[in-house]
This record gives sequence, C-alpha cells and structure tokens, in this order.
Amino acid sequence: MLSDELLVYIDGKFVPESEARISVFDHGFLYGDGVFEGIRAYNGRVFKLKEHLDRLYDSAKAIDLKIPVSKDEFADIILETLRVNKLRDAYIRPIVTRGVGDLGLDPRKCEKPTIIVITREWGKLYGDLYEKGLVAVTVTTRRNAIDALPPNIKSLNYLNNILAKIEANAKGGDEAIFLDHNGYVSEGSGDNIFVVKNGAISTPPVINNLRGITRAVVVEIIKKLKIPFEETNIGLYDLYTADELFVTGTAAEIAPIVKIDGRIVGDGKPGRITKMLIQEFKKVTQSEGVPIYE
Repeated sequence: MLSDELLVYIDGKFVPESEARISVFDHGFLYGDGVFEGIRAYNGRVFKLKEHLDRLYDSAKAIDLKIPVSKDEFADIILETLRVNKLRDAYIRPIVTRGVGDLGLDPRKCEKPTIIVITREWGKLYGDLYEKGLVAVTVTTRRNAIDALPPNIKSLNYLNNILAKIEANAKGGDEAIFLDHNGYVSEGSGDNIFVVKNGAISTPPVINNLRGITRAVVVEIIKKLKIPFEETNIGLYDLYTADELFVTGTAAEIAPIVKIDGRIVGDGKPGRITKMLIQEFKKVTQSEGVPIYE
C-alpha cells in the first residue's frame, strides 16, 4: 500500500485502492447489473445525501435489487469512508452490484449484492471551460427508450452514455446532447440540459432523462429568483435559437454551453442568467449538507 492511497469500502472492509477488487463473476462486472450514485461533499458536508440515497434505492427497486442495508446504514458507510480518508471536499461513488453469480444472466444465482463506496478529491469536471463555455454536439445515438431501459434507472450499464461521448469526442465536442426516439431533446451524456430564451428558462420533463439531483436544486434556485420557468418538450430548434444553454449534474455542477452543432449560443460567452445561477448554486453547496465530522 502506498502512503497516499485512499481507502475503498467493499462489503464491510476498507481496503487500499490498489487492492480494491471484486470477483470476475460479479454480475455488476459481467453484465452491468447494478446501480450507483455520484455525490459531492463540499466544505465538510455531504450535499443532498438523502436525495441521492433515495434515488439509489429507487434505482435498485426498479431492477428488483434489494440493498442489504438500510438507508441510514448506507449513509453511515459513506460518512465513515470520507472520515477514514480525511476528506472534506470530495466526489463519492456508492455502488451496489447484483453480486457474485455464474456466467448465466439469471439474477437469482447471485446470493448477495456487493456494496462499494469510493471517495476521492474532485475538482471542476470541465476545468477552465466554466469561464469559456462548452462546445456541445447533438449525437446520432438516441437516449435509451423509456420502455426499454428507462433513463431514470441510474444503472451500471452506461454504454448508451459512452457511445454518445465517443461520438462527441469524434466531432470535437466537450459534451454530447441526446435526442430521444421521438426527436425531443433528452439530456447530455452525463447531465441535464436547460434553455434560456427571452429571460425564461425551460428544461425537458424527467421522463426521457435522469431525475437529476443538481437539476432539482437549480429548479429551486430558479423559482426562488422568480425567473419564469417551465418543464416542456424541447427540440433542436430550441437549442439552436437559445439565448443561453447550460447543463447540470453532480460532477458538472452548472456548466455553460456557448456553441452547439456549429451554432454560436448568444454572444458566444457564458450568459448572465447562467452565471447568476452558478453563483447561487455555489452558495447553497457551501452552506447545506450532512456534516462529515461532528
């Protein structure tokens, strides 16, 4: 073990990250059969811990996976993992897999789910692009259909998102924007999307995209600031004619988009409303959350 190695929680034990292993027969590895969350800790507090755990357990229920600890116990595991790593500002990745089984698909062959919690220091996902703005591209890969693999299940099967990211990389984009099978705007490869037009903000309803925790916080801020807002279906026309665009997510936080599919958004710089929301979001994250160290 290296002296600066972080510890990873796996099924009741803390192990150095270089020794953190699961079985090759774990169905999370074999089939992407499991669920996860991305959570942030700011200033010694875990932000929206209850909401993230609620979503984790909802995802698990949707795939008929019973998590073998209570939500309170899971919260304690997350907090203790942060403590043993002496972290105050961190990204947290709780994972629950179906567990060890055989090479067949049948989840009944997996006797016990695997619980993993990874924590590490985490800076800005997009680096200096928060000041410059992101370049986004819409991709030909469609978001998983809601009647196939509902996007609201935050599962370990992320190939849909990865295919979109591969396409964005090939097209020179910082982020991919999905459409659904009806041609409506869905979300980014790892975040929700918002449109600002004539001083009003809109975002797609959460049926063809993930029920983002950061999305919900931003909606609260928008309403608090009394900015006109609606959830509505959004098309490519709305993206191309927007005054401002931004995406939200736990890792991304709030990130402005200044160019999409070759079209300049607004004046080509992060917009006034987006920058205001970024500042308000920062205030919330620095003052709310579950304390790590009592």
